[in-house]
Amino acid sequence: EAIRAIRSQVMMRLFNEGQDRRALAVLSPDSGDGKTFFSANLAIALAQIGGRTLLVDADLRGPRLHTVFNIENTSGLSGILSGRSEAKVIQQIPDVPSLFLLPVGITPPNPLELVERPAFGLLMRELVNKFDHVVVDTPAAIYGSDSAVIAARCGAALVIARQDRSRVAQLEDLVANVSETSAKIAGVIVNEF
Repeated sequence: EAIRAIRSQVMMRLFNEGQDRRALAVLSPDSGDGKTFFSANLAIALAQIGGRTLLVDADLRGPRLHTVFNIENTSGLSGILSGRSEAKVIQQIPDVPSLFLLPVGITPPNPLELVERPAFGLLMRELVNKFDHVVVDTPAAIYGSDSAVIAARCGAALVIARQDRSRVAQLEDLVANVSETSAKIAGVIVNEF
């Protein structure tokens, strides 16, 4: 029920008709905050209300969404951003009819450089036009500025903090970094688990 309630808030804040279409980047200050788990569950909740939903694994440093959904990870986002032509990069999730996943593919040696390229922004705009909802999982902020760059390309961000673990100073830094971009911060979620 908590995920459904968050879905409703996200829908009201970001996916209303008449607003510019944007993807939603899910960020957290540290690894282990529950960002990937939350991204997957939010994408499932969005797919359940109809419309095509795409979950993008943009955690080029430690991708995990392909294991969550037991999907092949031989090609994906890193190949697209590197300019390689790859087949079947977007895969449908078998148990959720309107949910699709764009995995990372081969983990690249230069993740920040790939998401800073104009190709990433162009790809996000194209995906937002092809899908009703786009949710993007990002690397934890402790690994660099990847998440803020990804949020800027997506247009919106949702920050995940972990109860009794996340530090207020880290959260403030993350929100300040994202606030300096063009991304709209949709809110902050406190993960109890």
